Amino acid sequence: MSSVFVYCEIEDGQVADVSQELLTKGRTLANELKCKLEAIAIGSKLDKVGDQIIPYGVDTLYIADDERLFPYQTLPHTSIVVNLFKEQKPQIALMGASSIGRDLGPRVSSALHSGLTADCTSLVIGDHYDKKQDKNYENLLYQIRPAFGGNIIATIINPDCRPQMATVREGVMKKEILDPKYKGKVVKLDVAKYVNDEDFVVEIIERHMEKSKVNVKGAPIVVAGGYGVGSKENFKLLYDLAEVLGGEVGASRAAVDSGLAGHERQIGQTGITVRPKLYIACGISGQIQHRAGMEESAQIIAINTDPEAPINAIADYVITGDVAEVIPKMIKYYKKNSK
Repeated sequence: MSSVFVYCEIEDGQVADVSQELLTKGRTLANELKCKLEAIAIGSKLDKVGDQIIPYGVDTLYIADDERLFPYQTLPHTSIVVNLFKEQKPQIALMGASSIGRDLGPRVSSALHSGLTADCTSLVIGDHYDKKQDKNYENLLYQIRPAFGGNIIATIINPDCRPQMATVREGVMKKEILDPKYKGKVVKLDVAKYVNDEDFVVEIIERHMEKSKVNVKGAPIVVAGGYGVGSKENFKLLYDLAEVLGGEVGASRAAVDSGLAGHERQIGQTGITVRPKLYIACGISGQIQHRAGMEESAQIIAINTDPEAPINAIADYVITGDVAEVIPKMIKYYKKNSK
């Protein structure tokens, strides 16, 4: 058990952002544990995929390249990952909390009897003392995530079973190349040794994918509205401000549930995670569920009628007032003072 392992999602030859974010975090964890960072890529035509993975500090990249392995299918991918983990015995395994990771992770953890913590917001190495057994555990993975509807932050550990498995949503971790010329080893797996014919019982006949028309996650400025915005008319002001600033509009779950915005704009524990240069929270109370999706923003401005709103505790600037009055003034003075 001498490595941190990351499952890399591949789509049309491109490694998913969430996988590269986990590679960055995995390198940090591996450095702390003084062990290797390893990764696996499964799919078809993966000759150049190493260029997108190894620079993040990957010591060994395992590649399972077979035309039957793309697009993703549950059974063959599960067989490959499970059998590889049985061979390599990693102490930590990380996956994205995407549609693929949420399908693959539970199957792998079930097959290995290892347990799995989903939707983690932080991963830290630490120790644990078990009073009942009078036993001290060192260098465990603290798998940290909101629990009980976001009312508490839970730290989950797995003292005895390996690997310690966790999924993390896109945008939660930073993505940072360690060294463009990092020297890692590429191991090409003999796919036939890891799968059997029964794994390919399902055949994909057609595949249709619609790309998102809204890119809140990639916007440098996000103007987000909550239930406190009050109405669709007031919510339109957020679009006006976002257009002036060159940003995108986001929303809290309460705003989405009340019909003020579409689900694709939802930010928070059950939505997307963003880390823009500027986050303007309008009429958002700032409960922990929402903060989980935006608290890593470089700068936060909170506009709220409630001076005691939880969002104010993490905001760099607080404007106490009505959104319908404040935003038109922001637009007016921004236009007046910008070239």
